[in-house]
Amino acid sequence: MEKQLNPDELLSYVTQEEKKASRGKLKVFFGAAPGVGKTYTMLQDALQKHAEGVDVVVGVVESHGRSETQKLLDRLPLLPRQSIDYHGKVLEEFDLDAAIARHPGILLVDELAHTNAPGCRHEKRWQDVKELIERGIDVYTALNVQHVESLNDVVAQITGIRVRETVPDSLLELIDSIELVDLSPDDLLQRLNEGKIYIPEQAKLATDKFFRKSNLVALRELALRLTAEKVNTELLMQRRGQADHVWPTTERLLVCVGPGANAAKLIRAARRLAVKLQAEWLAVYVKSTQRKIADAVEKSAFDNLSLAETLGAETLILSDDDFVKAIVNCARSRNVSKIIVEKRVRPRWKDILFGSLVDELVRHSNELDIYIIQNSRIKERDAKAAAFFQLFNLKFTSPLKSYWAGLIYVLVATALNFVLYSSISNSNLIMIYLLSIIGVALRGQRGPSVFASCASVLCYDFCFVPPRFSFAVTDSQYLITLIIMLFVTQVISHLTIVVKEQALSVQQRQLRTMQLLGLSRQLAENRGTTALLSSATKYLGEVFHASIIALMPDENAQLKPLGVFGQHNKLDDKQFSIAQWAYELKQMAGLNTQTLPFNEFLYIPLLSGDKVLGVLCLKPSNKKQFLHPENMHALESSIHQIALALGVEMYKQNVG
Repeated sequence: MEKQLNPDELLSYVTQEEKKASRGKLKVFFGAAPGVGKTYTMLQDALQKHAEGVDVVVGVVESHGRSETQKLLDRLPLLPRQSIDYHGKVLEEFDLDAAIARHPGILLVDELAHTNAPGCRHEKRWQDVKELIERGIDVYTALNVQHVESLNDVVAQITGIRVRETVPDSLLELIDSIELVDLSPDDLLQRLNEGKIYIPEQAKLATDKFFRKSNLVALRELALRLTAEKVNTELLMQRRGQADHVWPTTERLLVCVGPGANAAKLIRAARRLAVKLQAEWLAVYVKSTQRKIADAVEKSAFDNLSLAETLGAETLILSDDDFVKAIVNCARSRNVSKIIVEKRVRPRWKDILFGSLVDELVRHSNELDIYIIQNSRIKERDAKAAAFFQLFNLKFTSPLKSYWAGLIYVLVATALNFVLYSSISNSNLIMIYLLSIIGVALRGQRGPSVFASCASVLCYDFCFVPPRFSFAVTDSQYLITLIIMLFVTQVISHLTIVVKEQALSVQQRQLRTMQLLGLSRQLAENRGTTALLSSATKYLGEVFHASIIALMPDENAQLKPLGVFGQHNKLDDKQFSIAQWAYELKQMAGLNTQTLPFNEFLYIPLLSGDKVLGVLCLKPSNKKQFLHPENMHALESSIHQIALALGVEMYKQNVG
């Protein structure tokens, strides 16, 4: 159904067009496989532009020993590469700063999925290209279909080879022009056999593995489809800007994210579906509050959320014990039309006894559409074993002193029972052991709780069950009592720990809420940019245990410190240049980001709408605290409040 452009949509379109006009153009020469002629075609196009008087410069292009490519390359000016010393070995890499200073009309940057050497500003070359176009430089580049992140699983399934270097689909959305360089599989194989792609030894290996005709046909189809989707997107954008009516996007997808490689496959599938439907999509991870998740498992889930965010999804973390309820409620509150979930094939008896999350999701979905995608069976036995150990928390990581403490609780209960043995019944003796189990469980550690539960049953059997001071049980009734006692103590310890963990989770939420409320009050009580920044840096530094430096631009758009908190109150020239980069590009940089991730500071721009007001530089006392997405979300929420308050204050000053 079509509808007329409303004012909000028209303003959004105009804003997008203004942003698009201010940045450089990105042209991609796209192919199904190495050797189809992407680089050669790119150089031919560049030479034509060069002949027309355009300032064309080669940033980095590899000829791979192909003489015809090298001949074209020699006819264009070349930007010198930078030398990086890495463990005594000199590596030649693309010089991003030299390219920005040169600012040519068109810059050629090949091998888009290449991983840069340690010490470069960005980890990946596609990040270099993104910065170049954001600084207004037109870029020509080449890309193979197997390097597209969302197609990674499909290519691996076709070829049996997992490509490690990929380009996120978010970069593909910045493409202004895409040119498919196509070659039939027979012609490509002929070029391979003639030694025009690889040397003979490599060509023989490639023919046996990647360059099979069936693989090339499938990759060619993928390349054609992706190119068609990109052209169709461009057509829709043009129609939106020029016609009286648009085709509105009404679909919204939600993908359920968890730990493991299967979730990554699910995310890529959701991305492909979102592109086909021209729909927004969300990646949601439901975190249980009833049991503690192992750090490795939780990190895997957060890594998958980061992958989804890289591919263009909005990410959410929900805390709920009812997975189905959390997902359905989230979907309805966010106006989601389709839910994508992983299918796990299990024996039917397991579904009958334990239920199936997918079946429950379908049962409660009502108007929502459920897309079920088959998971991978790679290392399925190992995955099941890991799930078993994780489910029952059999990997005890508590310190040894906690087990000694649990044993002391049980021994104290045993000593008390010796005193009361003659005056109370055996059933009441069990109650005293239950109290000791609760005391151990209140410490919040599962391993010591299970240990204390088993120890209490053994002590009761040895000391108080006839015949005493022996583990033998002559009366079958006592045997039943011991079994029930073991079961009850395990349940009590588990429930006690669950209640404690839930209480801690509620306290953490309340703490984050109070932190935001406290920051709002601090900002409301201060007037003037300097006072606001001084108050904000002090508050953030105390809450996040970090040294903070607030930088604001002067009349020449150069950043100057205006608020400082903590021991590290100075930046060197390199750190100032990174902060200036974050200010100009409106992107986060530094610690745990994709830009200079090993820097000790985290640089966050203060964004108020589309305008950047300054940069906050944070150096946390514990570098690992911002690896957790919840901490990062809390930090970003706080900085958003600061930016909003600064924007209002600056507006008042300008009006005044």
